[in-house]
Amino acid sequence: MSEAQYIQWFPGHMTKTRRQMEKELSLVDAVAEIVDARIPVSSRNPDIPKMLGKKPMLIILNKCDMADSTVTAEWIKWFEEQNIKAIAVDCRTGKGLNQFVPKVKEMLSDKIRNNKDKGMAGKPLRLMVVGIPNVGKSTFINRMAGVNKAKAENRPGVTRGNQWFTVDKQLELLDTPGVLWPKFEDKDIGERLAFTGAVKDNVVDIELLAMRLLENLMASYKDLLFARYGELDTQLDSYELLCALAKKRGMVVRGGECDTLRAATMLLEEFRNCKIGNISLERVK
Repeated sequence: MSEAQYIQWFPGHMTKTRRQMEKELSLVDAVAEIVDARIPVSSRNPDIPKMLGKKPMLIILNKCDMADSTVTAEWIKWFEEQNIKAIAVDCRTGKGLNQFVPKVKEMLSDKIRNNKDKGMAGKPLRLMVVGIPNVGKSTFINRMAGVNKAKAENRPGVTRGNQWFTVDKQLELLDTPGVLWPKFEDKDIGERLAFTGAVKDNVVDIELLAMRLLENLMASYKDLLFARYGELDTQLDSYELLCALAKKRGMVVRGGECDTLRAATMLLEEFRNCKIGNISLERVK
């Protein structure tokens, strides 16, 4: 997989989105950034903290039911140590979402107190919700607002213009289109985003991506990998592992050759659908 495949992936509308976000930050009291609990560093947009200034931020680790719960707990502790509020949720099931409003009110307690002192008790708090494509931002807003207006699909880049949503009389959310940064300075970040589907499959080498995922799984989640596909020879290189996987699933073409593309597609789909198990690809160092 070439580094250029990641570095060049920056649709033009995302430049416009970033400028729009910078302009509309003045309208909100804080920002909630949705990240993928499996890759909580790689799925953050490094431009966001630079734009925020002194505005408070809440990190929402979505898809926690797909991640390793022990690792997610370590990430929440790490964020709190950086003076950043964080919660773990699963927007599909609603798990953990009851933490959101209390955490926002805790984070903005000074703002609430100042509003009360100014005779504006009950003035709605306003949060901008940001997140890279395919991280679950629209599903989060739909859950919190109790409506199905924020378009949610399991593919990157479906949200466009900004919209306001009311959670209750005291809280409003500003939705923004998913945005990625112009360059992936670290090719490993681009790779992890591709593993989870945040980067479209048609801009990467699927077989090479699956080989790299196999390397990661063999290093940290070998037991889960073997439980799903049967034992694999730990001495094999990543291409040989992909071939072995293909043979185990009967994915061979005429002449007995391994259908590595089909095996790669299967592996990535099963990882993304949590069929291999609860896996975190980034850990607190």
